[in-house]
Amino acid sequence: MIEIWAGIAEAFRLIWSLDEDLIDITVRSLKVSLTALVIASTLALPLGTWLAIHRFSYRRFTISVLNALMGLPPVVVGLIVYMLLSRSGPFGVMGLLFTPTAMIIAQVIIISPLIASITHQAMRELWFEYHDLLISLNTTKRQRVGALIWDGRHTLLTAALAGFGRAIGEVGAIMIVGGNIDQVTRVLTTAIALETGKGDFALALGLGFILITLSLLVNLTIHALSRTESEGRW
Repeated sequence: MIEIWAGIAEAFRLIWSLDEDLIDITVRSLKVSLTALVIASTLALPLGTWLAIHRFSYRRFTISVLNALMGLPPVVVGLIVYMLLSRSGPFGVMGLLFTPTAMIIAQVIIISPLIASITHQAMRELWFEYHDLLISLNTTKRQRVGALIWDGRHTLLTAALAGFGRAIGEVGAIMIVGGNIDQVTRVLTTAIALETGKGDFALALGLGFILITLSLLVNLTIHALSRTESEGRW
């Protein structure tokens, strides 16, 4: 028990002193996860909205597949991306394996179905309210998608938050395609796993506290941006 408290005290000391390794890993984690979030949101938000308003053959099947992909094991995603980016793979010539770019690609694949599925569920209800109005205005499908995204932007922040939470907490796929290389691809989750294995619980706890703090800050920021308190929607 004494060792645990000593580790916690050392973790706070590292955070308070702005330990160089701690800052480097944290900044890299944010860069990778936020970049993946922006790319995934750019793809998933219009897709989820389009699925909510467009009727076509095998639509239910497409939505079922999308929902199923939400539970896609991250290690499987990591394996697939690894094979595609390895030297014997079709994109091996690009030299992306064991780089932050490979980690971003894996995270985009992992979180895109999640964001798209949440978006579809939210936009389906919004489309029910706006259906008659937008059709009476003779809008195009692109205009309808844009209008729903804009009007439901506060709700869609929740989808983005869910995607960010899964991205920054991912370890399996990131470890496979990134390699956990020091000062290159080492992020919060992989560093925690490494330091725990080495027995350096102080640094592992410090990284863990930062990971929890980031999640809390993102939650508070999303709620502030969506103005849930002022609009009585908390």
